[in-house]
Amino acid sequence: MSDVLRRPLTEITALLARKELSPVELMQATLDRIDAVNDRLVAFVALRDRDALLGEARAAEARIQRGEARPLEGVPLGVKDLEDAAGLVTTHGSLPFKDNLAERDSIQVERLRAAGAIVVGKTNAPEFGATAITKNLLFGESRNPWNLERSPGGSSGGSSAAIAGGVVPLVTASDGGGSIRIPATFTGCFGHKPSYGRIPHGPEELWPMDDTAVVGPLTRTVEDAALHLDLVVGAHPLDPNSLPHPGLSYRETLRRLPAGLRIGFSPDLGYAVVQSDVADVVGEAVPTFETLGHHVELVRGGPPEPGRDWGLMGVFQLLGRLAEFLPEREHEFGRGFISNVKLGTQMTPERFAAYRQRREALNRWCAEIFERYDLLVTPTVPYDPPNAKGPLLAEVEGRPQPDANVGSFTMPFNQSWHPAATLRCGFSKAGLPVGLQIVAPRHRDDLVLQAAWAFEQARPWAHHWPTL
Repeated sequence: MSDVLRRPLTEITALLARKELSPVELMQATLDRIDAVNDRLVAFVALRDRDALLGEARAAEARIQRGEARPLEGVPLGVKDLEDAAGLVTTHGSLPFKDNLAERDSIQVERLRAAGAIVVGKTNAPEFGATAITKNLLFGESRNPWNLERSPGGSSGGSSAAIAGGVVPLVTASDGGGSIRIPATFTGCFGHKPSYGRIPHGPEELWPMDDTAVVGPLTRTVEDAALHLDLVVGAHPLDPNSLPHPGLSYRETLRRLPAGLRIGFSPDLGYAVVQSDVADVVGEAVPTFETLGHHVELVRGGPPEPGRDWGLMGVFQLLGRLAEFLPEREHEFGRGFISNVKLGTQMTPERFAAYRQRREALNRWCAEIFERYDLLVTPTVPYDPPNAKGPLLAEVEGRPQPDANVGSFTMPFNQSWHPAATLRCGFSKAGLPVGLQIVAPRHRDDLVLQAAWAFEQARPWAHHWPTL
């Protein structure tokens, strides 16, 4: 059964539908796998009652036997601990929220449950998703299945460790500056940051003013992500920014990549400092698109570097959410975390205006890029996964990193709302996965997925996973 747990979601759903795999067997194997590896990975930080899980698996098996199976019938699901699942605590990786019991599912979890998925438990995340390393005072640090001394990234690090480590075939993840794509890269998974609004948020405690964060799939294959999207997209009245249903099946359109695409390749977006072997791996992978019949052209220069703006805006909004806990309960938060949050007091009207000006400059740069090209490709993360306990790298091979650092390539497209995905394109000299990012015009999630699927077929990668 351990081999089954490392298979793509689409293969597992097919085995279940053909009755070649029992949901009860799958759930028991999942629980056994958690027992065997979770003390090393720290992928899951909370589990539902095991008898209840096996009971839901038996009910799923009965539906399959009656011919009433739903698309994800009996599939174990891990929910990121920044997202609500009814009956489980959403701690946000933060001590003051350790008893924050969720009364209902998020919209995404609700839709996945309606498709037949069984929520197993919550996956680890850094405190309020604030860093690209998954560790917190409540649960400690998550670890990378490829090398347990390294981080699986963040903020969806517990989810990425669960997928790459063969624990569950389906997780939720979210991305405000790279938090799907960074951990997907570090663990060799596929990660898709959808167009802003493609999957509804919520329900939220506060009206959603942060217009950079999305939820989306982090999976073993491109087709797995397409299936995930098909089951959760479409507008919802609780999310004022949610988009209408796209009117297509992402999974059914995967094989319809248009011919002769114009593809721009930026190795650094004009400011990123990239580890030399990572740059080599990505540079060797990009010509794959030319062998597939597309035209690739080098892009020089780039948009404004987004790191400082992105960071200050994020902590300003988070400070508003956590102000009621300060100063009386300040000591309960991670020291580095709350120190950064308090920098939100530095936001001024002048800084806010400057942020908006630079974001408009980014928007114009993207508009020009997608007038010239159908797709943009870049590295996803500029360097190997850092140590599990951190810190993130301040320099690479003696060259200082810009403020964006680990999110140099990911942050811009959160601010611009463009869909962007990462997939494994090789390994660094340290034997760790390297990611290639594919970006498309707004709302063209289908084109991102089609290009990623074509690359995946040309250079198969999803058959190779760490065994722990």
